[in-house]
Amino acid sequence: MFTGIVTDIGEIVSFTPVAQGQLHRLRIACSYDQATIADGASIASNGVCLTVVASGVADGKDSNQKTWYDVDAAAETLALTTAKHWRLGTRLNLERALKIGDELGGHIVAGHADGIATIVSREDLPDMARFELSTTRELARFIATKGSITLDGVSLTVNTVTDTSFSVLIIPHTLTVTTIGGWKAGAEVNIEVDLMARYAARLAEMK
Repeated sequence: MFTGIVTDIGEIVSFTPVAQGQLHRLRIACSYDQATIADGASIASNGVCLTVVASGVADGKDSNQKTWYDVDAAAETLALTTAKHWRLGTRLNLERALKIGDELGGHIVAGHADGIATIVSREDLPDMARFELSTTRELARFIATKGSITLDGVSLTVNTVTDTSFSVLIIPHTLTVTTIGGWKAGAEVNIEVDLMARYAARLAEMK
């Protein structure tokens, strides 16, 4: 489980398609302490929970050596998320798995992206940025004004909702410490709807 509070921005430094392109082995550089990354650990990358299969520290004499870890993006992940667009140099919002006792600063996030949202527009305001996005009708029914939403692994509050479109307001800090600062109209981002909204909808369907 995660909270949608990004703790680092990673970069894909190695990209290897395998199994006839149905699996991508990715090496991601980050600033986490390599000693704290165990094989089998879960790290959310742009909101997609991926399992660490190896880790290490980049060779060289640079005092700013980067930690790296390897993950596999499987066929379902490639089909349902923006991982199909990831390439060498792609920057990713990273979050380590929640530990007992950690502060729940965002909201409960599973790291299982439900699909993709498309950025319709970006409006840069004096103290923040406003993004309008659209998604499928199936996912839009779980999105409500002032509700929680996860976009590329970032816990955000929904500002407005109109049919299958919704907007979010991003403060300067979030624009700086995540990849959201580079978002542009037409780009796709991973979306995970609020678990509570999904459960509430299921309960209503069963009545």
